[in-house]
Amino acid sequence: MAGTLVCEVTLESATGKRRMPVMGLGTAPEATSTVTTKDAVLEAIKQGYRHFDAACAYGVEHSVGEAIAEALQLGLIASRDQLFITTKLWVTDNHPQTILPALQKSLRTLQLEYIDLYLIHWPIATKPGKVVYPIEVSEIVEFDMQGVWGSMEECQRLGLTKAIGVSNFSIKKLQKLLSFATIPPAVNQVEVNLGWQQVKLREFCKEKGITITAFSPLRKGASRGVNFVLDNDVIKELADAHGKTAAQICLRWLYEQDLTFVVKSYDKERMKQNLGIFDWSLTEDDYKKISEIYQERLIKGPTKPLLDDLWDEE
Repeated sequence: MAGTLVCEVTLESATGKRRMPVMGLGTAPEATSTVTTKDAVLEAIKQGYRHFDAACAYGVEHSVGEAIAEALQLGLIASRDQLFITTKLWVTDNHPQTILPALQKSLRTLQLEYIDLYLIHWPIATKPGKVVYPIEVSEIVEFDMQGVWGSMEECQRLGLTKAIGVSNFSIKKLQKLLSFATIPPAVNQVEVNLGWQQVKLREFCKEKGITITAFSPLRKGASRGVNFVLDNDVIKELADAHGKTAAQICLRWLYEQDLTFVVKSYDKERMKQNLGIFDWSLTEDDYKKISEIYQERLIKGPTKPLLDDLWDEE
């Protein structure tokens, strides 16, 4: 085992002040990869990754669970407690009465007694049914945020998850949630990258003690063609100046913003490169150049057509 040390943060509202590794491996299936999710997770554990980000909607919980079981069998980790496992509640189960059964099903699929973090995947609810993406707007029903959050809190009290949180929540939606939450959300997982820096949301979450986890940290995931972060001439210049890759510049910036993030690569060498961000720093001049990068949200939403009020004009 490589034994790479990944820095950690403390989740304030978690049971027992749970520690979460700053960098996690995203496990949404890679259409272009010949590597299976199970093999990717095993390789990541060998390299020193300890945080794995799954979701019911990804259809990978079984593979992640198999990888954990094999890692234990092979002695790659001494116990399950050495890993931090996140999974997410899909919109079809985003109802007060279906949350506990949904989590129990995820636990059975993952072959785990508990997870470390359970997230509401999107701040919308749909009629019960199969996972379909994109979501048809005709399937959307009223989202009972207070009732749903009460059920999420019960999942934490029962010890089935060590922490609870949300994903894709705007400041306005977080304010509503905090107005009645007994256990505040430990995490808000949202898109943050050099092309969508989310300054206001980051400041709000920091003030409220909510840890942000950035998804699409390299601005991948929703479009094909030019990636105006990784393909940006300024980022390439910074990479050359530091003797790093463009991806490492992007991830180092997130780390220096005190954010956590999930990277998504099943390639063995890229996994290794992504870990190489903890022993150097960006300069003040680097920050000036980074602040001038064009800003536009990459992930517009999960529905077809897109919802006007999903982001509350933030």
